[in-house]
Amino acid sequence: MNLKYLVDLWDENETKGMDEPELLRYRSNLLGRDLRLTNFGGGNTSAKVTETDPVTNEEVKVLWVKGSGGDLGTINRGGFATLYLDCLLALKARYKGVEEEDAMADKYPLCTFNNNPRAASIDTPLHGFLPFAHVDHLHPDWAIALAASANGPEHLKLLEAETGIKLAWLPWKRPGFELGLWLKKAERENPGIDGIILGSHGLFTWGNTSHESYLNTLRVVDGIGQYVHARIESKGDNLFGGAIFQNHAERDRLAVELMPRLRGLVGKMIGHFDGSDTVLRFVNSARAKALAWQGTSCPDHFVRTKVRPMLVEWDGKDEDALIGGLKDAMASYSTDYTEYYEANKEPNSPAIRSTTPTVVLVPGVGLFSFGKNKTEARITAEFYINAIHVMEGATALDGGARVQPGIDPSRIVDNYVALSPKEAFNIEYWLLEEAKLQRMPAEKELSRKVALLIGASPGIGHNVAERLLAGGAHVVVADINGDLANETAKTFQAKYGAELISSEAVDITNRDSVKEALDGVIRQYGGVDIVINIAAVFIASDATTGKNTDNQWKKTYEINVVGTAILADEAQKIIAKQDTYGSIVLTSSANAVVPKKGSIAYDTSKAAVNHLVRELAIEFSPKTRVNAVAPATVVEGSQMFPRDRVISSLAKYEIAFSEEESTEELRSKLANFYAQRTLLKSPVTPAKVADALYLLATDRMALTTGHVIPVDGGLWEAFLR
Repeated sequence: MNLKYLVDLWDENETKGMDEPELLRYRSNLLGRDLRLTNFGGGNTSAKVTETDPVTNEEVKVLWVKGSGGDLGTINRGGFATLYLDCLLALKARYKGVEEEDAMADKYPLCTFNNNPRAASIDTPLHGFLPFAHVDHLHPDWAIALAASANGPEHLKLLEAETGIKLAWLPWKRPGFELGLWLKKAERENPGIDGIILGSHGLFTWGNTSHESYLNTLRVVDGIGQYVHARIESKGDNLFGGAIFQNHAERDRLAVELMPRLRGLVGKMIGHFDGSDTVLRFVNSARAKALAWQGTSCPDHFVRTKVRPMLVEWDGKDEDALIGGLKDAMASYSTDYTEYYEANKEPNSPAIRSTTPTVVLVPGVGLFSFGKNKTEARITAEFYINAIHVMEGATALDGGARVQPGIDPSRIVDNYVALSPKEAFNIEYWLLEEAKLQRMPAEKELSRKVALLIGASPGIGHNVAERLLAGGAHVVVADINGDLANETAKTFQAKYGAELISSEAVDITNRDSVKEALDGVIRQYGGVDIVINIAAVFIASDATTGKNTDNQWKKTYEINVVGTAILADEAQKIIAKQDTYGSIVLTSSANAVVPKKGSIAYDTSKAAVNHLVRELAIEFSPKTRVNAVAPATVVEGSQMFPRDRVISSLAKYEIAFSEEESTEELRSKLANFYAQRTLLKSPVTPAKVADALYLLATDRMALTTGHVIPVDGGLWEAFLR
């Protein structure tokens, strides 16, 4: 087997001792991890395995097939549905025609083997009806390029002559029971074929063993890739009609400028940006507009990318015109989408969903994609890049073969054939797909929101990060100590996922540093909705004089007041670009209202923060709320209380301690001493402060702004008068 693009990764040492289901899992993972072979969540694999019936103790044939909603690249053994093969095949006698094929999916659970809870997908009959022990159904870009070509069937003859690969062609049919029957018929009528191409959709290949199926899939896909790539390369700079735009000289800056504006227009979404060469070659081309309007061909693509992307037209130079035109472009897209829905809906169609795009193309800049979380936003971009590859191949196959009869000419652009709006609608608003959406768990309180947390301390910082992540937010943790911020992010990535939290280094006293950190937030997630600042400095007065030096005063105010004001000001600019609702939560202190000796610079700086909250609440109204929490002394996990300061305080208050005690034990003694001075006699912990910060960030406090909430255990000296 001569592979040019793909690599045989099968390792006999790894597969020793694996049973058939485990070999299926292994094969699936190898295929699914290569995005050239299939998309995230796309495609499916199967194996027909001899099992012992748990009831009769007799040997039976069981179909193991990827379950509904699984991903081949990450699937485990439990991700496969299992069905009695004879029971599934018997359903053919019950089938009365395409008008009831969706209802057949309700009968798949009746065929379940061994009480497996994994739901069978609509693709189950596609595997069950083919007579092969192992079947792979994938969506390789190269194969879909053939499948989406107006002259695709004719190219199969040329492909066989050039590579020896023999494929049968089936016209587009939505996956389901009927397509399973079509596949069986096509295999029977075309003996000796290596696979089947389904128009606009993908590829079916097979083998007698799991390893054989894997190798045959690689051979067929790589052969198609060699055939298609040769035609793409022959196009050279003329691919997609050639470039009519140049890459903008400051693409990265412009992308950061556009992203929050787009995010505000598409609604509550997380953003992603791709400025790769593949994207830019497409968006800069002469035929990008016409091809983008036609939409994608593979159903797996437009389930995420919608029927078509939004392409923003501009001259590539006038940035003001580009930014100013976004609202009109979005309004036009929304109108077009509504018309598409109204023209194709049926009496029982689900209600119209969001009318805004999930993919936005900007010539000279790149591709912006949006989803309910970062993973979905990124995958949506990947799916559209798959669609670009399909259009590359299909348009490069425009010569040397006869266009197949029966294709609506309006669906053809430069040999590329997109699904009709009706077929696209039938997939996008498929009742079975809607039922799957309805079964998904409710989103969390802060889902689709982006939070910037300033302060990565293991005390309050970690507790706030945990509360935000548990509440569904995407979090960027920033600190003047970039390594500490990175370590904090890694800690929570292990628990919540690599794409839900990231880090930035920031010096809040430096406006350029704050801007750079916020740009990082935009690049990562598209904008910002919540800002929580716990960063502060405490410099005790000199023990002898009881005073702070001039430099200590300057540093304290620079960090605690000026830095806080800079952060809020720059964050508000992003929220204003989004034209969305935001929440800024600052951290004050009980010391702001309790006069005492020994910390005059810190105490008065926090008093300034209290009034800053009120000023900013007025300035940022009506869409951004500004509040603060005012904790009493937090000792646990605080970087402001290193061991030497704790020991000094214990000695000051004549609290007995031993040098052998751990730092945390000493902190606990000091915290309990402070607690006894309050009404509630309970230490102020990082977790309780985090609870208050989180609450102010949420919409539960949507009508509260300009306020400072005490978290002090009932410190009566701090009662406001």
